[in-house]
Amino acid sequence: MILVVGGTGRLGSLVANRLIAQGQEVRVVSRGLVPPVVPLHDDVEQVVGDVRDPARMQGLVAEAEVVVLAMHGFAGPGGVSPRTVDHQGSRHVIGAAEQADADVVMLSIAGASATNPLELARVKYGVEEHLRGSRCRWTVVRSDAFAQTWFDVLAETAGPSHRPIVFGDGDNPIGWVDVNEVAGLVEHAVLEPSLRGRILEISGPERLTMEQLATLVMEQHGWSGNPRHLPREALRVMATLTAPVRPDLARMARASLAMDVLSPVDDHLTRAAFPDLPAVPVSRLLAQTA
Repeated sequence: MILVVGGTGRLGSLVANRLIAQGQEVRVVSRGLVPPVVPLHDDVEQVVGDVRDPARMQGLVAEAEVVVLAMHGFAGPGGVSPRTVDHQGSRHVIGAAEQADADVVMLSIAGASATNPLELARVKYGVEEHLRGSRCRWTVVRSDAFAQTWFDVLAETAGPSHRPIVFGDGDNPIGWVDVNEVAGLVEHAVLEPSLRGRILEISGPERLTMEQLATLVMEQHGWSGNPRHLPREALRVMATLTAPVRPDLARMARASLAMDVLSPVDDHLTRAAFPDLPAVPVSRLLAQTA
């Protein structure tokens, strides 16, 4: 049995359906607070569980051969955070996988490191280090920003003005990647034991700035004018003032500042190893999605 933790999220639900299509037995774990982003196949078993509950995780992982860590605590209902979900929760699941002698496939962030300006990337790197030091056989998939997530974010921030908000300078090129391509790579990682002990990076083939992406979203919707901007100084103030009362907003402000300076991702080794993965430019993906 394959256990997908965070299996109702945008990536996890796609991975679960792909694995079912390959004839695998799949169980997905979520807190049950929101419906799956992508409707799950009828054969996917859905169970409620919280990675912050180590006893519950131990019971759910006990029968698994492979565990997919597809959750994150960057945002969402229930007072989640990268520290409680990614830092602590991932360790609960990895510990349970050790006891069950299960493999672990972890979804991380492209460019994850101890010095990455993005907080979630630093936390994910700490989890990677913990996983590598465990007894589990592991594979890590590091993904760039999901294009579909940012299509939604920009459309939602447009509001009645039909002018999306660009957070910060918005002039740093980013390899927005189709989440379906990431799901395909995770599928490989789950089903191919030869990939154990490897870190696989994936990015999109077309690098666009946030400003360019917001402009494309406006063009696709037929909206006139230019994107709005929330300047970096305003983000710094927001990060400071909201931290005590709305840590989620402070976290988003800090992430926006980090995205202005993130380094580009080189995924040519992954693309060469998996030529079956499509590489759809974000501009064409936006047109297809619309």
